Amino acid sequence: MSPFNPAAPFSIGPVEIRNRIVLAPMSGVTDLPYRQLAWRYGAGLVVTEMVASRELVHNKGESWERLKSTGIRPHMVQLAGREAHWMAEAARIVEGEGADIIDINMGCPAKKVTGGYSGSALMRDPDHALSLVEAVVSAVRVPVTVKMRLGWDENSLNAPLIAKRAQDAGVAMITVHGRTRMQFYEGRADWSAIHAVRDVLHIPLVANGDVETADDVQNIVAASGADAVMTGRGTQGRPWHAGVLAGAREPDVREKASVACEHYEMMLAFYGREAGLRHARKHVGWYIDRNTIGVPGDVKANLMTESDPARVVRVLEDVMIKGAVPARREAA
Repeated sequence: MSPFNPAAPFSIGPVEIRNRIVLAPMSGVTDLPYRQLAWRYGAGLVVTEMVASRELVHNKGESWERLKSTGIRPHMVQLAGREAHWMAEAARIVEGEGADIIDINMGCPAKKVTGGYSGSALMRDPDHALSLVEAVVSAVRVPVTVKMRLGWDENSLNAPLIAKRAQDAGVAMITVHGRTRMQFYEGRADWSAIHAVRDVLHIPLVANGDVETADDVQNIVAASGADAVMTGRGTQGRPWHAGVLAGAREPDVREKASVACEHYEMMLAFYGREAGLRHARKHVGWYIDRNTIGVPGDVKANLMTESDPARVVRVLEDVMIKGAVPARREAA
C-alpha cells in the first residue's frame, strides 16, 4: 500500500478541500484569529468553535461571534444542540451567513454540553440523533457533516450504526474521534476501532484523536482506513502545525515568535482589550510550553497574567527566540 498523501485534495459533497489535514473545532480555542492563522499556514480545512443552535436563533452575541469568518473558504460551521427545530433554524441562518459546510456536533464530551443532552450525549439515543441530522439536511443546500465519538461508553460502540444512518439521511462526511465519551481525553485514542465506521460508509471518513506527528497521520489512516485526518490539541501553541502535517514548511524560530505575537494582538483586536487579555492567556502558555525549554515558571506565569500588551509581546518574542526548542525536536 502506498503512503497516505496528506497534501492531496478531496471533496465534501461539491466542496473541494485543498488537503487532507483538518483543524478540529475546539471550544475556546478555534476562534477566528486562530483559524485565520491555521488557514494561512496550510490547514486543509478549519472549523468554527461549536455554535449553540438555540442561542444563535435567539441572537445571543457569543454564538454570532463564533460564526464569523474572514478570508477563509470553504467556511465550515459546527452546530450544537438537542432539538431538531432549533438545529434546522440555526442551519438556515448559518447557510444564509455564508457557510459552505455545516457540521453537527455529536462528539463533545464536556459535562456542560452532555448535561444538556447535546454533543456526545446524542449517541445514547440514535433515533433522536438522526432526527437532528434529518432536520439539518432538509433545511439547507450546503453539505452537512457529523462529528462523533466511538460511542457513549465501551458497552455502546454505536458509531457505525449512527454513521450509516446519517449517510443514508444525506450527510456528506463523518468524523470519528477514537474514544468514547466516558474516556474524555484519557488514555490513547483507538484508531483501529474507527475502521468499523469505514466499513459501512462510501462518503469520506475523517479520523481524529491524538494526532501530533507526520507518523501519526500515516498510522491513523492505516489503522482506520480514513480519507483524511483531524488534529486538534496537537496544534495548541502552534497554529501552523496542521499545515506542517499536510506538507507545508515548518516555520523557523523567529517566525514562530512572530506568529505568537501576532496571534496575541489579533485576539485583543477581535475581543477588545479586556476580554482579549483573558482569552489570550492560555495561548501564551501553550506557545511557551510547545516551543521553548528552560523558561522559568514565574516568567510564564507573569506573562499569562500581565495586563500590559506591549510588555507581553516584547517578552514573549524574547523567550520564544532565546528559549527555542532545538531544531532536531521541532519536526515532532
